[in-house]
Amino acid sequence: MKESRGTKTAFAIAAGIVRPVMNLMIGRRWRDFDKLPDGGFILCPNHVSEIDPLVVGHAIYSSKRYPRYLAKESLFKVPVLGTLLRRTGQIPVARTSAGASQSLKTAREVLDANGVIIIYPEGTLTRDPDLWPMRGRTGAARLALQTGAPVIPMAHWGAQELFPRYAKGIRLFPRRHVTVTAGDPVDLDDLRDKPLTRTVLTEATERIMRAIATDVAVLRGETAPQVLWDPADHGQAAQGRNFENGSSPKQTKENDS
Repeated sequence: MKESRGTKTAFAIAAGIVRPVMNLMIGRRWRDFDKLPDGGFILCPNHVSEIDPLVVGHAIYSSKRYPRYLAKESLFKVPVLGTLLRRTGQIPVARTSAGASQSLKTAREVLDANGVIIIYPEGTLTRDPDLWPMRGRTGAARLALQTGAPVIPMAHWGAQELFPRYAKGIRLFPRRHVTVTAGDPVDLDDLRDKPLTRTVLTEATERIMRAIATDVAVLRGETAPQVLWDPADHGQAAQGRNFENGSSPKQTKENDS
């Protein structure tokens, strides 16, 4: 993907700040990055810590690709952060239909130009008590089926030791180690020519989440749950830090996208 000088400069500035700090805080290992396509693709990582975007962004940038996230529109209004997000070409996701349409258009342009779109299909930090990937939302599947772009699952493990889920601070000592691995493309070929019904989107999403969970299991040396955690089944809220306070299963299902 041909990037503008301004975008390259913004990424270089951000990387010049973030990468040395990350290298001080963690020992890192990137595995199987030769599986990443040369063309545009959608990257779907697991989500165990609020520091995950920095870990994944660090890994992708180190592989000489520019990471583009679908980020909440509200983040673009935060001083300094919003400017950095805009200048590095991150994609705001709005709740309105017009905003969602523009987000899809921008994401498609990035993919068509051989760029990398990063989507956390869970939509938030996993609610699973053991930090396994949980039930996914359909946004990544929808984008993949609408654009034809390949979906690459990404598994990482160790970031939760540095910054535990919803913790108030970073645990610097002892020095933590993070492994990030790229998986094989998720097979969605039989779904790509079908209408985007709820059934099709759910099936595609389940394949994506199962691929992520399988790769996480390899990193952890454990067996992934046969049924992924569903917050609605446990009375948990779909959004926010106080998810254990819960919301009704109906409300949680309706929040799915």
